[in-house]
Amino acid sequence: MTDPTNKEDELAGTEQPFVQHLVELRDRLMYSMAGLVVCMVLLAFWPSPSGLIDLIAMPIRAHMPPGAKLIAVGVFSPFFVPLKVLMMAGVLLALPWLMYQAWAFVAPGLYGHEKRLAVPLIFFGSALAYGGIAFVQLFVLDKMFAFIQAVTPASVAATPDIASYVEAILGLYLAFGVAFQVPIVVVLLVRMNMVSIAKLKEFRGYFIVLSFVIAAVLTPPDVISQLSLAVPMCLLYEAGIFAAGFFLKNTKASDDEDADKDKSKGKDKGKDKGKDKDKEKDEEKDEDSSKS
Repeated sequence: MTDPTNKEDELAGTEQPFVQHLVELRDRLMYSMAGLVVCMVLLAFWPSPSGLIDLIAMPIRAHMPPGAKLIAVGVFSPFFVPLKVLMMAGVLLALPWLMYQAWAFVAPGLYGHEKRLAVPLIFFGSALAYGGIAFVQLFVLDKMFAFIQAVTPASVAATPDIASYVEAILGLYLAFGVAFQVPIVVVLLVRMNMVSIAKLKEFRGYFIVLSFVIAAVLTPPDVISQLSLAVPMCLLYEAGIFAAGFFLKNTKASDDEDADKDKSKGKDKGKDKGKDKDKEKDEEKDEDSSKS
């Protein structure tokens, strides 16, 4: 793997003034907002805010008595809760676009071998986030509400408020979406030479404990949701170690090619400088001969 500090700085001469950075940041934020608005408009037409509410309410309604519905305690809940869900769905739909805009802002300050990480990170980062949210929607919520209904006393009618329900599942979506980025973090740490694969394997036992602590903090106080977050984190940690080794093997060749190119460039520059010196000496000799 090449070290950017040992070769000629390919970023030399590309510095931009502070105002230009602010202009670029403004443009990227505007592009991000435009993409988010487009996604929200599309979702407003289909499946519509009410359709999104029905979709995310399916896991809990499956464990409620027949004909039972979620209630809206707040006066403005019937308006603001669907709007909140629409914004959440818009962010999820626009996630690859938002990640691309973030990368495009920092790309001018990255080296060539760092820029090659962009497409895999955007693709796999988005896919893992979607996978975590789908895991919550299709598995975690169903098992969690089944457990809650099983321990609910017979004298208690479980009729959740839509605002508290949406807040709870949004927290789960966020927790699982971020937790499922473990392989991305592992690959980046190894790729940037911040940690070795051997050290990650040694840290495996500590990470298992850490994953259960994180699950206990981020999930509701029930065993089902905690296990549903901790166990996938441990599996994704192993997947990250495997992916890091595979990624290093496949990128080593390209790094060696970059190093060879840098060496050849240095040799060519040395030859050019030598030729220039020879020309200067010849010119000096010609001048001396003409004077004589």
